[in-house]
Amino acid sequence: MNSKRAAVYIRISTGDQNPDLQKHELPEYCERRGWQVAVNYTDTLTGSKDTRPGLDRLMADARRRKFDVVVVWRFDRLARSTSHLLRALEEFSALGIDFVSVTEAIDTSTPAGKMVFTVIAAVAELERSIIRERVIAGQRAAKRRGVRFGRPVVAVDAASVRNLRERGLSWRAIAAETGLAKDTLRRSLAA
Repeated sequence: MNSKRAAVYIRISTGDQNPDLQKHELPEYCERRGWQVAVNYTDTLTGSKDTRPGLDRLMADARRRKFDVVVVWRFDRLARSTSHLLRALEEFSALGIDFVSVTEAIDTSTPAGKMVFTVIAAVAELERSIIRERVIAGQRAAKRRGVRFGRPVVAVDAASVRNLRERGLSWRAIAAETGLAKDTLRRSLAA
């Protein structure tokens, strides 16, 4: 079996933290597994952002299939939230890239690791469902208070539009003259 090409991702939150633990332990972990470290990615900034220079390069290189496995110290080094982690893991899975979190002993190339991924996906799905229920309940409450959703109703003088069309003006010319969208004008005559 060929050695896997590993991508090591290191993130520290501030300039005061020492990245040496991650910088030494992650390559050693790869070596023990018989993997070759193909590339290292490092970010020194807060994990509260979905986009970070090192993470962005890692994701772009994943799409180019520059490695077979992503190795991190902990989940929270890679992702800022469960949903962010799930999106990254789903993309890795679709690309055939395994994911390993060393301190949490998660390895998606193993059956146990796949099970953990499935549990994380289920939790994220539950989170999305709860958010959706809250949004729908909020919309219902707003409607009861008289809040209207959607675009505002536009009053169109259909007789004027019909008259302009009969005079041979194009929809574009009528839209320019009335200040209304062409589709709005067309709908006014269809109604």
